[in-house]
Amino acid sequence: MSVNGKVVLVTGAAQGIGRGIALRLAKDGADIALVDLKTDKIEAVKSEIEALGRKACIFAADVSQRDAVYAAIDHAEAELGGFDVMINNAGIAQVNAIADVLAEEVDRILRINIQGVLWGIQAAAAKFRARKQKGKIINASSIAGHDGMAMIGVYSATKFAVRALTQSASKEYANAGITVNAYCPGIVGTDMWVEIDERFAELTGTKKGETYKKFVDGISLGRAQTPEDVAALVAFLAGSDSDYITGQSILTDGGVVYR
Repeated sequence: MSVNGKVVLVTGAAQGIGRGIALRLAKDGADIALVDLKTDKIEAVKSEIEALGRKACIFAADVSQRDAVYAAIDHAEAELGGFDVMINNAGIAQVNAIADVLAEEVDRILRINIQGVLWGIQAAAAKFRARKQKGKIINASSIAGHDGMAMIGVYSATKFAVRALTQSASKEYANAGITVNAYCPGIVGTDMWVEIDERFAELTGTKKGETYKKFVDGISLGRAQTPEDVAALVAFLAGSDSDYITGQSILTDGGVVYR
């Protein structure tokens, strides 16, 4: 595999899409640095990776804290003997009407979804340059980063921002051999979507499960997305077959948003 022997850091790796990405890349031969605040769940992911015959290490970090992200990369390099791919996967959702969004809600989601990606790009590029090597940076955007959606307006804004950071960083770091791309999932059957559905039910009076079903029913391929579906695209972007792709935010949603 094209990531065989590479060292990959995945933020938000304790569950959901992050876990799926970490396991897929381990299956493809990479050693994985797992970064998350949910240390109770991340130990299990580490064990799963080691059962595949690959090495893994854990670092507890809040990605909104710049120094913590730099420290996580240093830890990955020290524990796993290198650093080749940065996957800025960590993020949070937020469901609220624009008229009702509070300042503290905006502050939290901007710090995690935008600053977290910014610090990840910045720290990874600095490490690649220090090691005098090429590298890959892969960011989590969303279908909501291509199409602003009602009731998740601020979340959509953060994912549009990830696309902008991806494009800008790809231009700034291209001459160093560093590619920067993003993946844009759709309706994924994870805990995040359980929370989104419950919040829609609370705000709109719909029954739990109805919002999720409505979105899934709108998918052209006829089923909800799995973390493994997302991980397949990330594996491509992490490997050598994508070496001539940079600055792109690629939709992987089964047919929801068309560009």
